[in-house]
Amino acid sequence: MSQHKLKVGMVGGGGPANFFGGPHRRGILMDNSAELTAGALRSKPDESIASAKELFFTRGYGDWQTLVAEEAKLPVGERIDYLTIVTPNDAHFGPADAATAAGIGVLCEKPLTTTLDEAIRLHHTVVSHDIPFVVAYTYTGFPMVMLAKTFVADGLIGEVRKVEAWYPQGWLASNLEADGQKQAAWRVDPAKAGASGCGGDIGTHAYEFVRFVAGLKAIKVSGRLKAFVAGRALDDDFTVLAQLDNGGIATIAASQITIGAQNDNGFRISGTKGTLEWNMTDHLSLKHFEGGQPVRIYRQGAEYGYFPSSIKPYLRLPSGHPEGFHEALGNLHRTLEWTIRAKRGETVPTPFPHPGIVDGVAGMAFIEAAVASSHADGAWVDVHQVG
Repeated sequence: MSQHKLKVGMVGGGGPANFFGGPHRRGILMDNSAELTAGALRSKPDESIASAKELFFTRGYGDWQTLVAEEAKLPVGERIDYLTIVTPNDAHFGPADAATAAGIGVLCEKPLTTTLDEAIRLHHTVVSHDIPFVVAYTYTGFPMVMLAKTFVADGLIGEVRKVEAWYPQGWLASNLEADGQKQAAWRVDPAKAGASGCGGDIGTHAYEFVRFVAGLKAIKVSGRLKAFVAGRALDDDFTVLAQLDNGGIATIAASQITIGAQNDNGFRISGTKGTLEWNMTDHLSLKHFEGGQPVRIYRQGAEYGYFPSSIKPYLRLPSGHPEGFHEALGNLHRTLEWTIRAKRGETVPTPFPHPGIVDGVAGMAFIEAAVASSHADGAWVDVHQVG
């Protein structure tokens, strides 16, 4: 591997209302192979520049437009290698599209955009410029989720019949936005979040388990979206039944009014020969069920021989030492880094196929169809297919 560190930029993530910039910065720095170089971290130019200095970015910019324009002028080796976008949803498309058009890689938070039309336009830019792009479906970076994907692809559970995916939270069970809680305020604002609140925020995570782990796509959906908190403009509860492209079915349920839930997301994938099950509250384990057999539990650990060579480079610790959320984010950044390095001819491990631009567009297509179905009292709606 080359000895130089990748240079990474960031848009958003510098203010007290954006808690997700911190985990991404830790993920970027985790393996000591990348550095924080360029930041446009807040919406006000003076605060943006001050925040970049406070967080030890090499260069601070007043806005993302200036960041992309100025970085693009620098020679390769001095400019950023990729841009991390951790803004509210309405500010994803602009910097992502500009960066890819300038030949700069992107790691973008989900959902990809606020509309399917924007997502399709961004997909065109990424493909036409052949730019490395990762969408931050964080939970796909957990090694046991990666292992489940490998098992399904290898036929361990046979043909998939049913996928159950869920993601309950409880933090929006009351009207937090009325009390000025900024994280809540933008997530329930259609102008910033898009057409779905709960669905866009965490329902897309649950649906990505269908795509990433089971390797399947929703072709039709019947959705029921509801805002339980009075006066809320967007859904805080999201329930979808999906027809899959192999003839199977999926249930995708997400909620932000489930009091007591601790981001308890997970999946159960049932096939003709068995079932795989994983959940965030026991994220170091993957359960495998076969008819008439004791449950088999796979545990995470760098020394375990059942991890294939495609996953071993992503394991950092031996068994008994927990790797969690930050490591999963670090794995997504690692995949983008290795993709960029490999494109330049450097010798690196083969990047795991973490979610990219097609998955981001698919998430927006899923949300759009679910919203349309809910407005039509749960009628079946076709899901736009891409890639």
